[in-house]
Amino acid sequence: MTRNRILAGLIFLIAGMIFVFPEVAFQASLEGLKLWFEIVLPTLLPFFIIADLLMGLGVVHFLGSLLEPVMRPLFRLPGVAGFAVAMGITAGYPLGAKITGELIRSKSLTQVEGERLAGFASTAGPLFLVGAVGVGMFGLPDVGVTLLISHLAGAVLVGFCMRLHKGAESPRVKPQGSYLGRALSALDTARKADGRSFGTLFSSAVRNTFQSMLFIGGCIMMFSVLVQVVTATGILQPIRALLAVALNFAGLDPALAPALISGFFETTLGAQSASETVASLGARATAASFIIGWSGLSVQMQAASMLTGTKVRFKPYLYARVLHGLFSAIITALLLGPMSFIPASVKDTLPVVSTAQYLNGSFAARFLASARLATSFLLILVIILSIVWLLKRMIYISFRPRT
Repeated sequence: MTRNRILAGLIFLIAGMIFVFPEVAFQASLEGLKLWFEIVLPTLLPFFIIADLLMGLGVVHFLGSLLEPVMRPLFRLPGVAGFAVAMGITAGYPLGAKITGELIRSKSLTQVEGERLAGFASTAGPLFLVGAVGVGMFGLPDVGVTLLISHLAGAVLVGFCMRLHKGAESPRVKPQGSYLGRALSALDTARKADGRSFGTLFSSAVRNTFQSMLFIGGCIMMFSVLVQVVTATGILQPIRALLAVALNFAGLDPALAPALISGFFETTLGAQSASETVASLGARATAASFIIGWSGLSVQMQAASMLTGTKVRFKPYLYARVLHGLFSAIITALLLGPMSFIPASVKDTLPVVSTAQYLNGSFAARFLASARLATSFLLILVIILSIVWLLKRMIYISFRPRT
């Protein structure tokens, strides 16, 4: 009861601040809408549709059977979790949380396994890290590649840490038949269980995707308004001052305090603020890395909505976000220090995300960049499926002489 009263009081207070600062709220909502339409929507749209199609076609279960020997010993997760990790890393949050929720609802994961996976598969995508943050905010592709490396490594470390989260696990499937045969059988079984025609599946994927994207847009606009309105009231000034003192005491640049406060609420605003501070490049990139790993309350609320109805607890996910922020920040600081040559050596291997066209272009340019990356991911899956299909039907000829 007390919790509900506190929540009602906070909502009433926010409404009052919006009423007092209507112009600030209006401009903030426009900025949030622009951010959603110009960057988030074209980036996530192809991946959301492809993810729904692959799940309906049974490809997720096929990959799950193939990845079972890897995911179980490393992360204490069934093989189907590998698809959520791959899509989450490729497209960025909150797609990993969305796929995790679907897997839990389909009984492919237990509640505890879903809590492990939700923290593991939630990270920013390469288009955002390299294109938006590295090129657009810092003006340095090397910084974007550094952030990408640190966040991938941080996600793996979080996955190892989430192994310690104990609870009921899905039963291990006793191997029957050949390795590739089990994968194909899992694909056929999942497809029959779904039963929808491809036309119905495609229309459902598009409809569900736009519902999710509208919700994500609402979260971005709401938290953009919240940050700007709270800042306008001056309530955050004492907190900012205390945080600056704490950063200075820890040997860090106190100029990063406003960026960390903004990043607590919204990732993009925090990363943008970090890139514009007067701190050194290493300090700015490290702060941005922590903010993106933390992902902000906006992304966390988006992930929570994707997990609605799964009984997944929010506390393990919150712990994972803190760990991801810390791991990513530490690795970023190391890469920008004695190992700074590593990002420069791999920059040219990411042509999809290493150009300024992603951020400086139009909606169509960003959509095409995202669609290109999604198509590459889909092409890899098609190649894997084709190889497995050929291997399954390959005729082996024995040259052993008759006795």
